[in-house]
Amino acid sequence: MTFDWKEIFTISMILFAVIDIIGSIPIIVDLRSKVGHIQSEKATIVAAIIMIAFLFVGEEILKLIGIDANSFAVAGAFVLFFLALEMILGIRLYKEDNPTTASIVPIAFPLIAGAGTMTTILSLRAEYEKINIIIAIIINVIVVYCVLKLSGKIEKSLGQNGLGIIRKIFGVILLAIAVKLFAANVKGLFT
Repeated sequence: MTFDWKEIFTISMILFAVIDIIGSIPIIVDLRSKVGHIQSEKATIVAAIIMIAFLFVGEEILKLIGIDANSFAVAGAFVLFFLALEMILGIRLYKEDNPTTASIVPIAFPLIAGAGTMTTILSLRAEYEKINIIIAIIINVIVVYCVLKLSGKIEKSLGQNGLGIIRKIFGVILLAIAVKLFAANVKGLFT
């Protein structure tokens, strides 16, 4: 159990790209206009609890259904690959129901701690120390909280083009991470 700032930075960037809170600003702004107020504190705390709990319980769930970490990491690489394609190409491969209220359900789950985030956390667990993942989750939750609080201002200052560019940059980073994760774990499937 060692702190590694390089690992923390890497994990933070991976989670930041997967959570894609900047890319979610238009959804957040739309939710705010529909329901008036978003409970930023509640949403971020619940998202953090979900992610940290999944970090510890996720492996037990895998053991229960008989899946090894390498298999899950390879599956996670595919999920990240498709998320990256969505970000880069501006398409939606996975369609979610339109949320009707801006409470814990649409924001904390699935917007922040969704399927992609959960898969990523379990995939990261195969490669990195738990303590570094927890710190990276906390860093991301702080960023998410700030973005939720300042979403209107961020949208005005970046504009649609700025948000699009940031989304594509993180999409390319996420694609590279998916390839690396696949390459690192695919060998373990055949040993």
